Amino acid sequence: MRKYHALPVALLAALALTACEDGTGTQNEGAAASTSITSGASATGTTGKTETTGTPETTDKTGTSTTRTSTTTGTTGKPAKKPGKPAPRTRVSCNGSNTTVTAQPVPRPLNHMLITVRNTGSTNCDLTYYPVLRFDEMQWAPQAIEDSKPQAVTTLAPGESGYAGVLLSAADGSGEAGTTGHKLTVGFQGRTPNSSGGPSALPALPAEGVYYDSTLKVTYWLRDMDQALSY
Repeated sequence: MRKYHALPVALLAALALTACEDGTGTQNEGAAASTSITSGASATGTTGKTETTGTPETTDKTGTSTTRTSTTTGTTGKPAKKPGKPAPRTRVSCNGSNTTVTAQPVPRPLNHMLITVRNTGSTNCDLTYYPVLRFDEMQWAPQAIEDSKPQAVTTLAPGESGYAGVLLSAADGSGEAGTTGHKLTVGFQGRTPNSSGGPSALPALPAEGVYYDSTLKVTYWLRDMDQALSY
């Protein structure tokens, strides 16, 4: 016959108390531990190391962030300098107010006249294109000799001279409407063709005047006198 030993009263009381606290009759020790661990992981993810987004900063041995230093330098560096004012122009147009102009017929080549412009100003001036000539009250302007067009604008420093040659009439007498002029106006062009470059000049002509006909032509402004008379 098997003998059954009665459990101690204290042990029975402890088991009954545990069953009452659990509500299911069994204590869920594992679930409690899992909850505790999960809570700890959540706390660590929130208050632990900061998650880095974008390009991670590089830290040297001294603990200084390379990326942070570069950003600070770019943000707090010296501001770019504002564009300065444009440099003043050192060249102006040559015209009757800053030059002296002479017009003189020459023996050779035949039927030619030389116009000389001397810069009397204190700064460089440009002789652009060719002179616009008018004898007396003539209603037309002589055409330019295109072959005489220089590679660059003729610029005169103070005291320097520029030249233009004038073909007054046809050497073979083929020109028409020949007449003698006693007054000459020399006009100056601006930066664009046929624009005004400033005051005109009124160089003196010989007392007997200057003969010209319908073949009247003029060269572009040139730096060389002999070249101006070669057309």
